[in-house]
Amino acid sequence: MIVFKTFIKVLKSMLPIVIMYTVILVGFGAVTIKSDEQSGTFSASRPDIYIVNNDEGDAFTDNLVKYLSDKCNEISLPEGEDALNDALFYRDVNYIVIIPDNYGKDFLDGKNPVIDVKSTGDYQASLAQMMLDRYIKVARIYRENVSASGSSTKIADMTDSEVSALIDDINRTLEKEVSVDMTTKLDTDSLGRVSNFYNFANYSLLAGCVYIICLILSTFREENIKRRTVVSSMNYRKFNIQLLISNGVFAIVLWALYVALSVIFIGDIMFTAHGIVYIANMFVFTMTALAMAFLIGNIVSNKNALNGIVNVVALGSSFLCGAFVPREWLPDVVSAIGHIFPSYYYIATNDLLKSMEEINVTTLKPVFINMGIMAGFLVLFVVMANVVAAKKRKS
Repeated sequence: MIVFKTFIKVLKSMLPIVIMYTVILVGFGAVTIKSDEQSGTFSASRPDIYIVNNDEGDAFTDNLVKYLSDKCNEISLPEGEDALNDALFYRDVNYIVIIPDNYGKDFLDGKNPVIDVKSTGDYQASLAQMMLDRYIKVARIYRENVSASGSSTKIADMTDSEVSALIDDINRTLEKEVSVDMTTKLDTDSLGRVSNFYNFANYSLLAGCVYIICLILSTFREENIKRRTVVSSMNYRKFNIQLLISNGVFAIVLWALYVALSVIFIGDIMFTAHGIVYIANMFVFTMTALAMAFLIGNIVSNKNALNGIVNVVALGSSFLCGAFVPREWLPDVVSAIGHIFPSYYYIATNDLLKSMEEINVTTLKPVFINMGIMAGFLVLFVVMANVVAAKKRKS
């Protein structure tokens, strides 16, 4: 009890540091929830386009312009090539379509005239390009069918009623839309927020545990306290165990605090099967972080070096393992290096859970493997900490 009481006394003086890392996590959680508040419905995007029609009055060309205008946002711009280039540069428009003179007649006559385009090259411009290509592809199919039927020597010689019928066929085909149905039963938005929150908690947990526990251990290893411990009747192994248990209590309280914050920010999904596994995964990682901090605290006794150690351990592993940037965006080399940290397996489990349809023994197999690896790190860190502590005591 003497060790525990001393631990609590030292911990009280370090509460501002705990609060700081908690505020960082709370701030990130608030930003994540605000940015991810969206429904699971699908809605088509409408790119901004500008159309230069040099073939006005032709029925076929006018129908093409109408199709693009209906599917996109047609923007008004000043005339002139410089004005168009400026609009593209400043992203006032995504896509510019320049239809040449006599386009409709040449197309129906099988000449395949080229439509000049200018684009920003972004996804909106690509969508506009897909719409233009779709219209031309459908129109070309109907044009070839008319040619194959032999109803006219030249398609361009068709009567106005025949051209109108051809345009109606093109429009009927283009009106057929693909419906998008969300078949998954997962609340993907909420699970995505949970994963983001718990992934970022990797940094807060590691930084909090390493910084606080190392500071406390360095305090216990100050010369005066160390001499009192040596001359006391308390067994050094027993002293180390009590110190580890005291640190464990702090780590569990920190874990419980972060779990409570996740419930407050994310809601009832934390009480589902998915949420319970997230919480269990964080508990295993918290114990591993505790053991890592205990090892570092036994190795490093210089308080001035702790800031650098926290940056290397907490920030470094968070970047390498995908706490800040999704793992799928990381280079293969970075991902391979991340395997040497417990954080990698903690974050990998969080990423698995957000897309896991069902929770059962079979689907949780990779989760159990990741937890087992973290438990292996925990045992390794504890053994190494005891070895280091024993060598330091002898010296």
